[in-house]
Amino acid sequence: LMNLPEDFEPGLPSEEMLDMSDKWVLTKLNQVAGAMTDNLEHYEMGLAAAKINSFIWDVYCDWFIEIAKPRLNSGDAEQADTARRVLVYVLDKALKLLHPFMPFITEELYQALPGSAETIMTQSWPTFDEAHNWADEEEAFEKVMDYIKAVRTMRTEMNVHPAKKTSMIIETADPAPFQSAEVYLAKFAFATDVTFTEKYEGSTDGMVQVSTHAARGFIPMMELIDREKELARLNKEKAKAEKELAMFENQLNNPKFVERAPAALVEDIRNKHAKSQDKLANIEQSIKALGLCGKRILICKKLLPGSLRHESSLPLRLSPASYSSSPTPCRSVTSRKRQADEYCF
Repeated sequence: LMNLPEDFEPGLPSEEMLDMSDKWVLTKLNQVAGAMTDNLEHYEMGLAAAKINSFIWDVYCDWFIEIAKPRLNSGDAEQADTARRVLVYVLDKALKLLHPFMPFITEELYQALPGSAETIMTQSWPTFDEAHNWADEEEAFEKVMDYIKAVRTMRTEMNVHPAKKTSMIIETADPAPFQSAEVYLAKFAFATDVTFTEKYEGSTDGMVQVSTHAARGFIPMMELIDREKELARLNKEKAKAEKELAMFENQLNNPKFVERAPAALVEDIRNKHAKSQDKLANIEQSIKALGLCGKRILICKKLLPGSLRHESSLPLRLSPASYSSSPTPCRSVTSRKRQADEYCF
């Protein structure tokens, strides 16, 4: 609010000015408004309060404010104005939804908004509006979110410093959401450049892999991490995915649940079951690829000439001071006369 220009005018821009993230947050806001209205009509105060709390923290603060920053700082006045107007619009509606639970602080914040009325108490209650329901864009942006989360989780678990950025290859049957979100992949997934493919068939040597239900990422970072830790991380992800898949299977295999539960809930569980299957399959492919890479690395290590050997007490992954920016080439095991090299870390 402190950074709004003096001539700022609140209100949503036209639909053609909204990008995928704008439509995602507006759809989420719309859903929360509809669900909270239903909760309050049924005196479910706790559920309504939990929904607006989750929206403000998990959607608006954790994601949308951060996602909007590249546009705010892009130097493109039109994009920056669109981001500001959506930010203010969503905050205005969120304060109105929160007002019954926190009347005094929402009144104070509301008065700081440009174009605010005399009091928030006399303003219309936000309700579900079909015009602000972009289901396709919501699903598309959440594919990107899931991928960014997977990359950030992997980097955190592998203790990779945020300053270390790399290129990445994204294997997906639906590249459009990722292509339109390259600026977010650069900022939040630490990508220097991104290549998209429907089926990646190149070498996986030296690649760290992340998997979601919609995409698989191949990131050349093995020189920065320990292969065994990466394999352990993937196995941990596999166990988690198997547990999740089993939970959905138990629900769908229960005739009483399928017969008595609302049709929308059963369909939602079926969709989650299908996504879990896809995610597990992607993780298993990554484990298989990493295992094959490990076998080649081990054999290559045994064939290294004496001048390239290191003390046996050292781990296979060399310390940062021990390797150059390029991996060490070693001859292919299948034929020492072959000119092609395999890269081993």
